[in-house]
Amino acid sequence: MWSRIGIGLLMIIAALWTRNASLLAKPIGEDVKIIAHRGIHHTYSREGLTNQTCTATRIFPPEHDFIENTIPSFEASFAAGADVIELDIHPTTDGHFVVFHDWTLDCRTDGEGVTRRASLDYIKTLDAGYGYTADGGETFPLRGKGVGMIPSLTEVFEAFPDGQFLINFKSNDLEEGAAFAALMVAHPEWRERLWGVYGAPGPIEETLKALPGLRYFHKPALKACAKSYLLTGWTANVPADCRNRTLALPISHARLAWGWPRAFEARMTAAGSDIILMGEYGSGDPGTPGIDDPETLARVPDSFGGYIWTNRVEIIGPALKGEDAVWAGGRQ
Repeated sequence: MWSRIGIGLLMIIAALWTRNASLLAKPIGEDVKIIAHRGIHHTYSREGLTNQTCTATRIFPPEHDFIENTIPSFEASFAAGADVIELDIHPTTDGHFVVFHDWTLDCRTDGEGVTRRASLDYIKTLDAGYGYTADGGETFPLRGKGVGMIPSLTEVFEAFPDGQFLINFKSNDLEEGAAFAALMVAHPEWRERLWGVYGAPGPIEETLKALPGLRYFHKPALKACAKSYLLTGWTANVPADCRNRTLALPISHARLAWGWPRAFEARMTAAGSDIILMGEYGSGDPGTPGIDDPETLARVPDSFGGYIWTNRVEIIGPALKGEDAVWAGGRQ
């Protein structure tokens, strides 16, 4: 009897292995694509990082003069190999959207106050590089180099007729989503350049009302997919929570996905979902770690044909082409 039970268990294990064996799955056959987070920008120490940390005051010693979320940064990112650029937006008091990361202007610029409580005209007077320092305030290497460079979303779309962009909503304001959707509806020529949206659920849901089928992701949706797939993915079926979605998966946790890498990617592709492979999440880090160095890039499966998220497109773009890292466009 025990031998029959043992044989039965082995058969079950073999069946599970066969269903989830990546070696038996065919590669998607597409090249990996790059999402450049904030464009080419200055990275910083993530040690002790919180949502209130002014990251401009902890940058590493500058190797270039590009400033995040600006037109020159985006141009250099596409030149370095970006397929999609992630950018951050805030509504302004005079009916525009400004491309800027922080909730307030105080950290990075010579302005002050909550970003969405300022007008575009005021923001256009500011120096986008004012607050950056790598030595605790001894020097400010970008000061004076970003005056008037914080763009509106309209300027970005007009500057890159062939670019694709992932929009990050910085609040959970439903009106923000409605205003963004209205802008996109008013400019149908921009629709194909809008790769997707992410952030808080509120504005995303408002945007989807006007733009159904748009790629999106937010934490509740990602958690729902992860939970459902962890419980049922061993059957090789894709749960509803993971269908027609954009899935952001940390490379540190990817091996936990049933069928990773080939079988998992094949299932999600067949279910209409895109995969974004993120960097390795550290304990307590509220940011968005990326695949930012050759060592982490080497952990991306050769067969992977989805998207990788990076903070260092100037390194990762050339590396994917087998080229040496360069500062795309050089120093400004």
